[in-house]
Amino acid sequence: MVSFVKSVTFDCRDALEAAAFWASALGSNVDEDGTSDRAWVEPPGWGGPCLWFQRVPEAKSAKNRQHFDLRAVGDLGSEVERLQRLGATVVRDDEDLVVMADPDGNEFCVEP
Repeated sequence: MVSFVKSVTFDCRDALEAAAFWASALGSNVDEDGTSDRAWVEPPGWGGPCLWFQRVPEAKSAKNRQHFDLRAVGDLGSEVERLQRLGATVVRDDEDLVVMADPDGNEFCVEP
């Protein structure tokens, strides 16, 4: 037997807030049983792992050791703008790859 990735876990200030950002970014929903202490987002129909969010008392203090690479379905600039409206910030723009941070400061990349 082998293992599979059940969920990817995020430490955050507010689980519902973080889950709402990622649910909107990925076209999914926050599970109805979520709270500010813990919440999760199921994958939007493609069978990937769930995203699990748990409140922790400390703030993020260093660069992520792993991160998501998102592929923009349409225009890269339009997707970056959409993610900014949801609360993400641009960390670095390398023209064909944009490094962003979610509202808790977790880095991720967006590419065409």
